[in-house]
Parts: sequence; C-alpha cells; structure tokens
Amino acid sequence: MNAPMHRYLKAIHTTKAMFSASMMLCFMGLGPLAHAQELDCQVSVIAPTINNVEASVFEQLETAITEFMSGRRWTQDEFTLEERITCTMQITINKANSQTNFQGTIQVQSSRPIFNSDYNSPVLMVNDNDFDFTYSPGTLLQYSQDQFRDNLTSVLAFYAYMILAMDYDTFSLEGGTNLYTQAQTVVTNAQGLSSPPAGWSASDGKQSRYALIDNVLSQTFRPLRRCYYEYHRLGMDQAFDDPAAARQTMSNALIALRNVHRIRPANYNLQTFFQAKKDEVVKMFGPAEEGERARLLPVLKLIDPGNIPVYDQGLG
Repeated sequence: MNAPMHRYLKAIHTTKAMFSASMMLCFMGLGPLAHAQELDCQVSVIAPTINNVEASVFEQLETAITEFMSGRRWTQDEFTLEERITCTMQITINKANSQTNFQGTIQVQSSRPIFNSDYNSPVLMVNDNDFDFTYSPGTLLQYSQDQFRDNLTSVLAFYAYMILAMDYDTFSLEGGTNLYTQAQTVVTNAQGLSSPPAGWSASDGKQSRYALIDNVLSQTFRPLRRCYYEYHRLGMDQAFDDPAAARQTMSNALIALRNVHRIRPANYNLQTFFQAKKDEVVKMFGPAEEGERARLLPVLKLIDPGNIPVYDQGLG
C-alpha cells in the first residue's frame, strides 16, 4: 500500500462528512471524488519595504507560484481532493535589484492529519534565507527535472519534493526515499552551473538546501527518518485509542534521536524537526506522569538546546 493510500485511510477517519458526501455521489451515479494534484499550497508574497516595484507584480507572482505548486502533478501516485497535503509558503521580498530581479526569504510549512481527530500535525517548518530569483509578470513558471531552468522554479520544486518526501516518511518507514532523491536531483542540476545561486552548494553552510537533503539521505540520519514514522504513524495516530501507549512510542522515537545528535550535534535537520515539533511535544507530554516527563525532558534539552525554556516551562 503506497503512502497516498495511507492518507486516504486517514481521511476516512478524520473527514467523515467528506467521506459520506463521496458515498452519496456514488449512490447517485456520479462516481467518486475526482483525482487531484498532491499539494494544497497556500502562498503569500509580501514586500513590505519595496517601493520601486508595482504591487501588482507581487500579486501576479503569488498567483503564479500557487498555480505552480498546487496545479502540478509531482508524483505518479493518485490523490483525491481530501488527501492533498496541506502546506504554506510565505515569501518575503527584501530587495528589488531591478523590476524583475529580487532577493528575499521563503518560509515553508506542511502538516498531516492525525487519525480520529481534526488535528493537523506540523511536519516541515523551514526558513530559507537564500532566495534570489528573477520573475517577469505574465511569465509562465516552467520546470524540468532534467535541467536547471531558473532559481525560482528550482527552489519551489525542491521544497515541493521535500514536503512530499517528509509526508510519505510519516506514513511508512522511509517511504519518501524516491522523493528525496528527486529533491537531490534539483540540487545536482543547480550545482552544474558555473556559479550556482546561494543555497545549492556545500560551501553555502550547514543551513542550506544542500545540507538539508545531503543530511537526510545519509546513514547518520536514518534514526531521524524512523522517528518521523514512529512518532506520527505509530504514536500520534494511536493517541485517540491509547494515549499512554502512543506517548511511550513517541518518547522512544524522540529519545532515539540522541544517536543523530551524538554524531552530528546542532545539525540543521534536527533543528528543523524540533522547530516544527516543540510545541506539539509539550502539548502531548504535558499531561503525562512525572516519571514519563522526567525520562524525556533531559533528552530534549540535550538534542534541542535552543528550546530549553520551552521544555522547562511545559514539562519541568
């Protein structure tokens, strides 16, 4: 059973009204809900300090990116409308070098539904500060997996594959490998340029797109990928039926991340994981027994020192 099918089973549990509606359509002879693209991406483009470019340019850019992310088929898997992965992109333009050349940041977030609840669990939360691109109003955004066409579509495609890969990893163990490989291809194509834009090379630092994908596909980070699966599929998804057992599974998955921290302390991927998960972890383990919290708290403080105050306040 592939990852989208897991999402379909989850949709049955979490959106009973939609499921009932689809059954009604079948009984009426109208057939099941139509297949859709994989992403339901809400895009926001803001340029609070830019005065030398018409606001309509950024409005057109927002529409173009929305259509690019949500209107494109990224995999061969079939998704129904309610199975689409919820994600957001906020692009902040900090500098306009010309009417068509811009510098800024892109914040990407995604989430996935939890069995027997109306809760969406955050999966990816990353802020990319190396986002330089060219865009001309009215231009159709085109992307090719075989070559680097431009930085805008390459960055967008990279994060589309990362969103999908991480989502698949939460539903089956290392289920996103093929999609991570697609993201790695985007990086490789960019590196083929004589002077790649920032973010695509090892020399761009430990918090870059290069580092994010290079880490996740390495043997060192397999415990993190296992954590994504066990924490979500074997933990969060079981919380309605057995909260204590679910927390035990989640706690074990989080504690196993010490193996990643020991080899690669303060790495970007662990930071990204906890940026998305810190508040959720506190919410889930706040009601736990004192012994359960005492077992997890020192590990969280060790592997995620940037959020020690959050854990001390919520779990101490």
